[in-house]
Amino acid sequence: MKLILKYLKNYKPLIALNVISIFGFALVELGIPTIMAKIIDIGIANNDVSYIKRMGLILVVISIVGVMGTILLGYCSAKISTSITRDMRNDVFRKSQEFSHSEYDKFGVSSMITRTTNDAFQLLLFTNTLLRTALITPIMFTVSLVMILKTSLSLSIVLAVTIPFIVIGVIIIAKKSHPMSQIQQKRLDKLNRISRENLTGIRVIRAFGNDDHERKRFAKTNEDYTSISKKLHKLMAISQPMFFLLLNIAIIAIFWVSSNMINTGSLQVGQLVAFIEYLFHAMFSMMLFSMVFVMYPKAQVSADRIQELLDEKPLIESPENGTRDTEVKGLVEFKNVTFAYPNGEEAVLKNISFTAKKGETISFIGSTGSGKSTLINLIPRFYDVTEGSITVDGVDVRDYDLKSLREKIGFIPQKTLLFTGTIGSNIKFGKKDADKEELEHSAKVSQAYDFITHKPKKFEESISEGGSNVSGGQKQRLSIARAVVRKPEIYIFDDSFSALDFKTDATLRARLKEETTDAVVLIVAQRIGSILHSDKIIVLNEGEVVGMGTHRELLKTCEIYHEIASSQLTEEELA
Repeated sequence: MKLILKYLKNYKPLIALNVISIFGFALVELGIPTIMAKIIDIGIANNDVSYIKRMGLILVVISIVGVMGTILLGYCSAKISTSITRDMRNDVFRKSQEFSHSEYDKFGVSSMITRTTNDAFQLLLFTNTLLRTALITPIMFTVSLVMILKTSLSLSIVLAVTIPFIVIGVIIIAKKSHPMSQIQQKRLDKLNRISRENLTGIRVIRAFGNDDHERKRFAKTNEDYTSISKKLHKLMAISQPMFFLLLNIAIIAIFWVSSNMINTGSLQVGQLVAFIEYLFHAMFSMMLFSMVFVMYPKAQVSADRIQELLDEKPLIESPENGTRDTEVKGLVEFKNVTFAYPNGEEAVLKNISFTAKKGETISFIGSTGSGKSTLINLIPRFYDVTEGSITVDGVDVRDYDLKSLREKIGFIPQKTLLFTGTIGSNIKFGKKDADKEELEHSAKVSQAYDFITHKPKKFEESISEGGSNVSGGQKQRLSIARAVVRKPEIYIFDDSFSALDFKTDATLRARLKEETTDAVVLIVAQRIGSILHSDKIIVLNEGEVVGMGTHRELLKTCEIYHEIASSQLTEEELA
């Protein structure tokens, strides 16, 4: 398996130690039956007490060495398997950070979580088994086979008859388990997706009284996953009882044949004991090796899923030697921009052109689905334009070093997200080294300072997962503070005032006006009141610009804008 081998290369010293411990363990395990046979056939048969003691002492030493080898083998295999799983998860996470929104849409968040957790865990189990079993069983089987042939050629026929049955059984199980493993992982993806939807949407589910429906939906998906898992586990569980059945049949056959050989003197009792031990080791080695092949299809499916993610080439990549700094500051320009989503049938934005300069506030308004949020997502290169170009400070965004481009931007998304931690750590997400004064200043600008200072721990107050212990308006203000603290060249507000009351909205916009005199401000809004005083308002309809100008100009020249304004403002305000 290429994926596992790639990571194993990083642990050559541990692998060498693992191999040494395997040889030591194997030699000890196979040496004990020989010593036991000599004690029985020589020491006990001749009543030689000194010989028995001497061989018994050797037996104790070998046992101690065997225990040490077993411990070392367990340590090495556990250390290697857990380490490569850690490295694998780190690489998967690092790769996911390079993805654009298109790749996230392609794989799905739930599937990516499954690949990082469950698929990596399956490879951990397989690698551990591989290091403990797959390397030791060939040695054990080969040496056992030699000792079997050396002990009794006649009895070795029994082993020759049983081995083909084991091999055929392994092949059948492996072939049947591979497609079942693929189905199982896909159903696990679906199970994770539904679990995630239910946990994040619990309030909506309860509000609409759909608890029973969601329980049934989850139960159905869970039953599908359980069903395929049962089939897979039953298939794999067959191997062990079948092995012991063959082993017991073989031992009965050996006792049947060996009883006549002992009577005729062609076989000694100690040799028979050693032979049975060697037979057990040989067949047990085959069974352990067969378990590797039984586990292989499931591990291969998991490895393929992880490899698929690691091999995915992001549609948006940072160019080599990309632009990091510019002389011009605070200039955004759209030049005949057209955009269609990957695999989309038609363009979402069509021939968009405008310029935003330092100190200007440009707002976007339009009906739902008109392309407002899509438009601003093109600036930080969450997606790339299909036609035309977007320049920031005179440089095409596709020519920027991605990190440098995004450092110029303070982005406040439509869906506010806070991270588990404290209020202070969430604001510092915008600027890691922000001091206390900067935190307080950004909180005052975003109108979050009052409610923060009323908290018992103030900026050290805990934020629970998803910010569930603060209101929607408080989340929006903290999200705005997170952008303000970094003092970016470009502010992008994607409908970021929707949860604020009119008074807070007005105060916030007034403070932002003072704060952003040296920056470009781009605002997506649904409320006319939030964009009345913008330097330029762009009206979008079905992805096209149907109006551009100030509030008063658009009331006279743009029918769509007038309709939106009429639905929100009184006649006096319109006048």
